[in-house]
Amino acid sequence: MTRLVTLTVILCLFVLALVACAPPATPVPPSSEMDAAAPTSSAELTKIVLGLGYIPSVQFAPFYVARDKGYFAKQGLDVVFQHGFETDFLKLVGTGDIPFAVGSGEQVILGRAQGLPLTYVTAWYRKFPVVVFALKEKGLSTPKALEGHKIGIPGLYGASLVGWKALAYGAGIDETKVSLESIGFTQAAAVSEGRVDAAIDYIVNGPVQLQQAGQAVDVIAVSDYVNLPSNGLITSEKVVAENPELVQKMTTAMLKGIRDTLASPDEAFAASLKAVPEAGGENEAINRAIFDASLDIWQATAAELGRTDPVAWQQAADFMLKMGLISQAVPVEGIFTNEFVEMAGLN
Repeated sequence: MTRLVTLTVILCLFVLALVACAPPATPVPPSSEMDAAAPTSSAELTKIVLGLGYIPSVQFAPFYVARDKGYFAKQGLDVVFQHGFETDFLKLVGTGDIPFAVGSGEQVILGRAQGLPLTYVTAWYRKFPVVVFALKEKGLSTPKALEGHKIGIPGLYGASLVGWKALAYGAGIDETKVSLESIGFTQAAAVSEGRVDAAIDYIVNGPVQLQQAGQAVDVIAVSDYVNLPSNGLITSEKVVAENPELVQKMTTAMLKGIRDTLASPDEAFAASLKAVPEAGGENEAINRAIFDASLDIWQATAAELGRTDPVAWQQAADFMLKMGLISQAVPVEGIFTNEFVEMAGLN
């Protein structure tokens, strides 16, 4: 138990951050010598704020790579990473206070339902990262097996709630037969100690904690049942209309960072440790496990890199309306675009 408590302390630092290394079906090409050209001098760079997740984390490796390799600077940008809550950043983007944030697709739909003119311009995650996990001894390996059990959830809000509703919707779970219990961000400990039968978490958090502690787990991925648009680069309709060149520059640099991270994971992890030194030392093993789990949900073929699926957006909007997560239909036209990814020419 001591080891699990230690891991819980470490992982709670990452649980609010926006989240096995297998090669993509079609390898993403490594960076070229042209990509690595000397960056523009700092005096010529335009400072741009990018809202990231709660705290610095190895889960933001592609952005550290893009900065280290001068991809932002080559586009004439001095990108300042700010950390905080996703919902706060998306409000700031919608109101024009900052130009960009990283966020998930369902939050863009929620924002649109609230009148925020958000536009999703570059996909990063290829899979929605929320899962339900349990100790293997519980035998809860399928969604229907969860009926009749107590499921822990951080709270009735955010990606955890959306993920649970999506799983219930996609897998046909009778929610009246499941007891949801708010447990805060204590999922791994709650499952390990038997306070709940299973818990809802990001794939890179609770399951990684228990596996690193030597415990076997079953994981039910929401993405296996509903294909929701996940984390990516978000801006506003105004920025897209008035400064498309800026959106193009951010998209191009971000895509190169993702591409190089997938092509050279060890190098990307090293860049992350340089950006987040507290992730090294005695914490390096657990952070490498987090990084490797993250790679799995970032994996993309060269043709997929940065592209978002129009069908997934319509499916997400329909499901959110049906499950009462939004009170009115949200048209998906204009809520996302692949234009800037196509113009980047990395596919």
